[in-house]
Amino acid sequence: MSGTALPPGSTIGIIGGGQLGRMLALAAAPFGYRIHIFAPDEESCAADVSAQHTRAAYDDQVALAAFADSVDVVTFEFENIAAEPLHALDDHAPVFPPIRALEIGQDRIAEKTFAQDCGGRTADWAVVDSRAGLDAAVTRIGLPAILKTTRFGYDGKGQARIRKAEEVDAAWEALKEGGTLILESMVKFTQEFSLLVARDRAGTIAFWDAPENVHKDGILHTSSVPADGEVAQQLPAARALARKIAEKLDYVGVFAIEFFCGPDGPVFNEMAPRVHNSGHWTIEGSVASQFENHIRAVAGLPLGSTALAGKTVVMTNLIGPDADRWAELAAEKGTHLHLYGKGEARPGRKMGHLTRVER
Repeated sequence: MSGTALPPGSTIGIIGGGQLGRMLALAAAPFGYRIHIFAPDEESCAADVSAQHTRAAYDDQVALAAFADSVDVVTFEFENIAAEPLHALDDHAPVFPPIRALEIGQDRIAEKTFAQDCGGRTADWAVVDSRAGLDAAVTRIGLPAILKTTRFGYDGKGQARIRKAEEVDAAWEALKEGGTLILESMVKFTQEFSLLVARDRAGTIAFWDAPENVHKDGILHTSSVPADGEVAQQLPAARALARKIAEKLDYVGVFAIEFFCGPDGPVFNEMAPRVHNSGHWTIEGSVASQFENHIRAVAGLPLGSTALAGKTVVMTNLIGPDADRWAELAAEKGTHLHLYGKGEARPGRKMGHLTRVER
């Protein structure tokens, strides 16, 4: 164990109060760590299982400084927050992952440029900052394509598909208030998969088995491991890119990269500088979960084993009213039910997940 590792009783500060923060808090408890959540929400499912909760805006620098003074290390559970105020936190407590990773991961243009600089292959793309610019991008890239906001898009939000020229106007009207946009060509792919990557303070990198992901209505539906078909063939190239990204960023913690299996190899889709929905299967499906290894990394501990804990693992998201079946699902033998403690089960809202492990 590193001499810089946080001892039991230390406090880890998490910026963000959603389900990822909740699962990080649960993973920190066995090590004797306390969790302090920073989030503006009056009700926070992460704060429900944490020792402290500071309720303030993400750009409140006074509140952020006081929060950082009260903890031993700071991390974050999602990327839709302003990065600039976080730079000042280094004067109060170390921040992991590095803020540069957050800045890259929250902007599609920076993200794709960085991936290409690291040798990754992306879909063809173009920056769009006007209606005329969209026409020029369509001419260069062709159709079908997807118009996206460069920031704050997730689970299918902030994007519009353009299959034919008659749909260009509607796409522009739907997203034009979102600032600078990006047009991406539609990638022909056979499978979607993600890489879950952990890197500790000593620079050790570990990978979990890559799950094959299936989406419905732009939201992750299932993640299954081990993936077969072209995922297994394209995994070495994807991992080589992920390793280069981790080392170039001097990353500490867990991150995810989503890929398409393209005809010429893996196609980088997007990167999340945090624990990720497609890694929820690791709680029961691997020796050390993505949440445990994120806590280990930011706390200065060595990484735990990422080996599979069963023959196959399937994680299924519970979206909206899916969670109303909680009693029935809890009665299933061999099923691990996770409910996030949220309120209203709105359509499209992630309320929990199931994991089934074949031993």
